[in-house]
Amino acid sequence: MAKTRIGLVGAGGVAARHARVLSGLADVQVTGVTDVVADAARALADEHGARAYASVAELIDSGPDAVYVCVPPFAHGDAERAVIAAGLPMFVEKPISIDLSTATEISGLIAKADLRTAVGHHWRYLPTVERAREMLAGRPIRLITGAWLDKVPPVAWWPRADKSGGPVVEQAAHVLDLARHLGGEVDEVFAYGNGTPPPVDGADVDGATTAVLRFASGAVGNLAATCVLGWKQRAGLEVYADGLALAFTESELVIRDETGTVTLPCEPATAHQAVDRAFVRAVRGEEDDVRVPYAEALRTHAVALAVAESAATGRPVRPEAVHA
Repeated sequence: MAKTRIGLVGAGGVAARHARVLSGLADVQVTGVTDVVADAARALADEHGARAYASVAELIDSGPDAVYVCVPPFAHGDAERAVIAAGLPMFVEKPISIDLSTATEISGLIAKADLRTAVGHHWRYLPTVERAREMLAGRPIRLITGAWLDKVPPVAWWPRADKSGGPVVEQAAHVLDLARHLGGEVDEVFAYGNGTPPPVDGADVDGATTAVLRFASGAVGNLAATCVLGWKQRAGLEVYADGLALAFTESELVIRDETGTVTLPCEPATAHQAVDRAFVRAVRGEEDDVRVPYAEALRTHAVALAVAESAATGRPVRPEAVHA
C-alpha cells in the first residue's frame, strides 16, 4: 500500500514533534506544511522533505490523505472547517479551542460528515494507564486528585487568557482527560483563581487555580494548577479506591495496596508515538485504536472550560452549561 500523505497546519513545537514521529513511520510521508509564519513552515517542511504552502486551502489542494491541525488555542476553527469541507481525516491538537461554541460547532460538522478524527490526548496511550484500568475494574473510585505545576511556556500567546484559555485549558487538560478516562464524567466543578498573573510581560491568566470536582459516579476530586515556576515541578494524577492507591505521571505509575508498593516506569515518547501510529492505522483502515476522537475530546474540553468559568465567576458550574 502507498504511503499515507500527511499535511500539517501549524509549524510550532507540537507540530514539529508530530512531524518527527510521523516521518519515523515506514508507511507515512509528511508532504506539506502551512503556517502563518512562512519561514517556520518552510523550515519544518525542508526538515522532512515536504513542501511549504501559503495557506490551508493550498495545503488541502495538494492532495494529502489526512491533515494534522496543530495551532494555538485561539486559532482553531477555520482550519478545521476547511479540512472537514474537503472530507479529510483530521488530527487536532489540544486544546481544541478557547471556547465551547467553536468546538461544539466543529464536533457537529465532523459528525455530519462522518469523518475520522483524533485529538492529541496522548496520556491515554501510556501502557501504565491500561494497567491501572485493569486494577480498578470492580473497585469504586473514591477520590481523584490532579496537579499541573509548571512554568509559562516561551510563546507570546500563552499567558493571555484570550489566546490560550489559561493554564487549566491549555496545560491541565491532560490531567482532566485522564481523570475522566478513569473516573467517568464530571457533574460539577467549583474553582478559585488567585487573581494574580505569573510574572511575565502581558500576562493576565491566573498564576494559580484550584478546583473541586464532583463525578457522576459519586467520586470526588480536586485539581491544582500553577504556572509561576521556572521549571516543570509535577504533572500527574492520583486515584484512590478501596485498598488501592495509584499515582500517575507521564514517566511512571506507582501502585500501592496491602501487599506493598510497586513502581512501573514508562517512557513518555511511547505515548507520543502511539497516538500518531493509531491515527495513521485508522486512516489506512488497518486498525481502530483511536482513543480520543473529537467528540470525546469535547467532553474533556467542557470540563476544563467549566473550571475556568467557575474561577472567573465564583460560582459552581456544570460542564454542559459552560457558555462561549
